[in-house]
Amino acid sequence: MSRHLRIWLPLAAMLAIGLWGLAALRLLPWPEWPALPFTPDDMDLQQILLAFGLMPRGVIALLAGAALGLSGAILQAVLRNPVADPTTLGISSGAQLALVLATILAPDLLAVGRWPVAMAGAGLAAGLVLMIGARRNFAPVTMVIAGMLVGMTASAIATAITLAQGHYLLSLVIWNGGALVQQDWSGVRSLALVVAGGGLFAALLSRPLHVLSLGAEGAAGLGMNVALVRLMAAGLAVWLAATVSAELGLIAFVGLAAPALVRTAGARGIKPLLIWSPVVGALILSVCDGLVLTIAGVTGEMFPTGALTGLFGGPLLLWLLPRLRGSTPPGTERAEGPAPRLAYPRRILSGLTVLLAVAAFMLIWIGRVPDGWAVLDWESLTAFLPMRLPRLIAAASAGAALALAGAMLQRLTANPLASPEVLGVSGGATLGYSAAVFAFAAPTSLALGAGAMIGAALALALVTIFVSHRDMPAERVLLAGISVSALAASVLSAIMATGSPQSWQILGWLSGSSAGIGMAAAVSLAVVAVAVWAATLAMRRWLAVLPLGTGVAAGLGLPLALARLSLILLAGIATGAATMLVGPLSFVGLMAPHMARRMGLARAGDHVTGAALIGALLMLAADFGARMAGFPYELPLGLFASLIGAPWLIWLMMRSKS
Repeated sequence: MSRHLRIWLPLAAMLAIGLWGLAALRLLPWPEWPALPFTPDDMDLQQILLAFGLMPRGVIALLAGAALGLSGAILQAVLRNPVADPTTLGISSGAQLALVLATILAPDLLAVGRWPVAMAGAGLAAGLVLMIGARRNFAPVTMVIAGMLVGMTASAIATAITLAQGHYLLSLVIWNGGALVQQDWSGVRSLALVVAGGGLFAALLSRPLHVLSLGAEGAAGLGMNVALVRLMAAGLAVWLAATVSAELGLIAFVGLAAPALVRTAGARGIKPLLIWSPVVGALILSVCDGLVLTIAGVTGEMFPTGALTGLFGGPLLLWLLPRLRGSTPPGTERAEGPAPRLAYPRRILSGLTVLLAVAAFMLIWIGRVPDGWAVLDWESLTAFLPMRLPRLIAAASAGAALALAGAMLQRLTANPLASPEVLGVSGGATLGYSAAVFAFAAPTSLALGAGAMIGAALALALVTIFVSHRDMPAERVLLAGISVSALAASVLSAIMATGSPQSWQILGWLSGSSAGIGMAAAVSLAVVAVAVWAATLAMRRWLAVLPLGTGVAAGLGLPLALARLSLILLAGIATGAATMLVGPLSFVGLMAPHMARRMGLARAGDHVTGAALIGALLMLAADFGARMAGFPYELPLGLFASLIGAPWLIWLMMRSKS
């Protein structure tokens, strides 16, 4: 054990014991504590709450923290990636989505327990991310971005489905936040067996993982079956994380924090990492849950412990980002390569413009009535036009703004997985909107819009300040945005899980809807989209040079710092404006630039223009599906955007590296 561990572990243990002791004494004085063995028939209510509520909760916090710490240590060791953990690789979100789907759509699947369902979801998410990583030599940045995007996909679909089934809302939201509330010792017994079995298996894998730490080529040269070791280690990590998710919900970043703190404390080598990461993870989650109980004892408000763990997970990920330097094998995170280039791109751009106009015209005239589909007559059209036209303008403008932001980010970072969702702006806007909902008894549209814009600006400022003070490769900007998004999601989870009436309004806005937008707001968003498009055209030289790399760009006299900050700011404004009016929609900023690029719109000006037109078309399609699929009720717009984007995302990330 290193000197730092010998100092800090006892202090953390004393803090955890103190917090839990305070919570227990607040519930029941020491002389009245029940004696072993616990027999409910001989206890009063307070003794039952202590013996079958608080005590198993304290033990399960230690066990869950140990399981997540061990899972994160294994993932970081096998992938040689210091920011890998069940959260950043999408494993926990996959388990969450599977359990939400089973709870709402097929509750009979839960008859045999939640673990098999959670394991299936976590395994599918992990398998997808690992297959993507295998095609890119497990490059750390690509792995984390792919994992977080898979996690965002799962979370977006789970949120939209939860909204559509309102009677499950409160219990699912609280569970998704990682609540450690216990009613008996059954969860402790099952999780204890998992931790014991996982620890034994990890001990058997410690030597192969040590050999693998020398590098895949070196390990293979020594006769190791590298693929088998990776599969076994990843399977163990997924099993541990899925079990915690099935028992307690989504608890973020403990698997990231524990190994990072162990390394910071001076531990070196695989064996110390596997030994001390579960211990540190157990103390982290125990201290966090003790703080939750302390806050609840003072304020009377209880929120999921998983939300608190995410509060330090985002800043921790930001702190770890510079340590990724040098950990990525050269050449493993290149851009896709040269795109097809049309000789006459104006034909495609003209065709997209005409298609957009025709689509808008058709969506105004065609609709559903109780008897089926119908084409509106002139009288009906004039009656419905004031309601339909603003939402069509807003949806198209939001899609264009998000697509412009995505095109700028992808060119700025030369990374095909860049999109506004990972910049952190949407998360900040969501927090600002939520703050306005809780701050005012009857918030106006102006107050909600101002809150969303302020939140987006603060998130953007945080990412910009972090990046501007470091000579960081451009793709690290994406991970900085992911860190801010994770922090925002954790705060939002705590807010939502309080169970207040405002949860409905916030969750409805999260799913995305253009139904309540008036003409003035729609026109304002259209003006912003046009202004952002004009600004990107003015910066087209920067956008053309940046994908060539920092060395070439600097050699051509490009002001790198000014170009990066200006483009990030412009992308943030576009994303914040769209988010403010129609919610934090997903994937349009990822899909539209790629579609434009594959069409042959390779020049910077043509690329951003085509992406804006395609983004507008995609959002019109999502809005039409949200209105018509569940007629006469409107379904979440964000669900349709996710359903359109998820297949594209999976196909894109599964493509072989060119």
